[in-house]
Amino acid sequence: MRDALYKTLVGNNERAPRKARARFLIMDMRNVAIIAHVDHGKTTLVDCLLRQSGTFRANQRVSERAMDYNDLERERGITILAKCTSVEWKGLRINIVDTPGHADFGGEVERTLSMVDGVVVLVDAAEGPMPQTKFVVGKALKKGLVPIVVVNKVDRPDQRSYEVQDMTFDLFAALGAQDSQLDFPTLFASAKHGWASTSPDHPGTDMSLLFDTIVSRVPAPKVDPTAPFAMLATTLESNPYLGRILTGRITAGTARPNMNVKALAHDGTLVEAGRLTKVLAFRGLERVPVESAEAGDIVALAGLSQATVSNTICDPGVEKPLPAQPIDPSTLAMTFAINDSPLAGTEGDKVTSRMIRERLFREAEGNVAIHVKASGATDAFEVAGRGELQLSVLVENMRREGFELSVSRPRVLFRENPETGVRDEPIEEVTIDLDEEYSGVVVAKMGERRGELQEMRPAGGGKLRLVFYVPSRGLIGYHGEFMTDTRGTGVLNRVFHEYAPYKGAIAARRTGVLVSRESGKAVSYALNKIEERGLLFIGPNDPVYEGSIIGECARGSDLDVNPLKSKQLTNFRAAGKEDHIVLTTPVRMSLEQAISYIGDDELVEVTPKSIRLRKRYLDANERKRHSRQSETAELVKG
Repeated sequence: MRDALYKTLVGNNERAPRKARARFLIMDMRNVAIIAHVDHGKTTLVDCLLRQSGTFRANQRVSERAMDYNDLERERGITILAKCTSVEWKGLRINIVDTPGHADFGGEVERTLSMVDGVVVLVDAAEGPMPQTKFVVGKALKKGLVPIVVVNKVDRPDQRSYEVQDMTFDLFAALGAQDSQLDFPTLFASAKHGWASTSPDHPGTDMSLLFDTIVSRVPAPKVDPTAPFAMLATTLESNPYLGRILTGRITAGTARPNMNVKALAHDGTLVEAGRLTKVLAFRGLERVPVESAEAGDIVALAGLSQATVSNTICDPGVEKPLPAQPIDPSTLAMTFAINDSPLAGTEGDKVTSRMIRERLFREAEGNVAIHVKASGATDAFEVAGRGELQLSVLVENMRREGFELSVSRPRVLFRENPETGVRDEPIEEVTIDLDEEYSGVVVAKMGERRGELQEMRPAGGGKLRLVFYVPSRGLIGYHGEFMTDTRGTGVLNRVFHEYAPYKGAIAARRTGVLVSRESGKAVSYALNKIEERGLLFIGPNDPVYEGSIIGECARGSDLDVNPLKSKQLTNFRAAGKEDHIVLTTPVRMSLEQAISYIGDDELVEVTPKSIRLRKRYLDANERKRHSRQSETAELVKG
């Protein structure tokens, strides 16, 4: 078929113009995205395809999960940013997009789906379709993309491949798939061991079956190479040498370096006019400069200084922008402010509100799921996003870049229903896999958080699967408690479901905190006495200040303590065990744990070296005054 198409384009003339041959080779391609729930093996599969396509030399050393080159991605074992790569298979180029699997980064998935014509839906052979699978598959089906289902990890001892295949079909049907989409091919694979097969009982030898299925099932890009150049910008990044780099699929025409272009907003207004300085194509793990890129190819463009995601980059003669995919709304917001603690400026070099503002707006420019606006407080900004993980990743990136800042507890974003006029809140679909013995306590905790049980069924391997609809505010800070209740064996996944009427009050944290009333370095003698009152977050010689949180109080209210108090010296010294103080190892919270733990009147102080908890108002008298004002406001409201 390929040879026949080649002859149609260039005839039997063996000395056909090089440009005609080049156009054919570029247009004969497939664009496909790998979509799945978190940890179902997307990045491992892409690595396997890169190796078996010959992208890497036989003796080339490549790190595991080569596509996850970001430090945070490697540390956490998740994909945060969508990435493009390209492989050659039997003379045909396949552009592959590796997408995030966590719901908090769904904005990346939604944008990248506009660049492809088909999707490889990866499903774990034991877990089956999960919330994020449902989320991304629904988006892909609505866009009319061609699906290929790969049941991965069939080498697991608890695999149930055929049952998972049926569950996937039911999911497609429930999401309103077209008849052609329901007729999807199913492959069974082990990306870890590098094979795909038509049956889980007969392992294959390599991934050639998946390559051939992509070529035969996914259509070539439907584009117009003769029309004026047009491309929808899908992702944005900043390069110190090239400036802004916009990635997307060319919808029409040809892109060349030094050509004049303009950027149009989604409503057709002019953003800027300029000239392309570089056209970069994806070749394996690299982006290489090319002299031209044809319609249908996924490329990165440099040269524009103001164009951003969802803008149309096009020929100066084009007047109508390309349609952009609407993005689901943000559900959570946090306040980012300067670090105004007594230790401010001692560990970071980016501490001013101007620096924080520039960094946040730069993030919002390239990430359409993030929204930033000035807060009512001085030197503070409200940052809205999809979930706690997405916002905590932003904070972690900033601290690694040298920023010092303070962040508040996440809060949900309500909206007024235009039809009923009542206040609606975001509801999430929560899927939990756990041992049956822990189901009672989890169901009870979900009930306290206004969760409604939708489904309870066996999940294989002696586990239960529970599905709840829970208000987003009820899940803030719950994950750590969930892991404790299930002894670390439970798995909780969540994805945005809908907006629904306000579900009522939800009980807050039941314990108080230990608050320092002095500034200096903590002393072992004082901590030994304070430890009787609760759980410590600090150790000896750790710096503290008035208003900093040094532990959790066993009582339900806060307690002011002095961690600097030392033993009074006398003329009589008695040798004995009382001089030997042994303290329990303090609890050191991660950034996510700290953000989830704090209350509404508390902040997390984030620096490149430290994560500290503190009260919003450091002075004890000021805290009491604001507490009385809040209580009065609640009474009036009630």
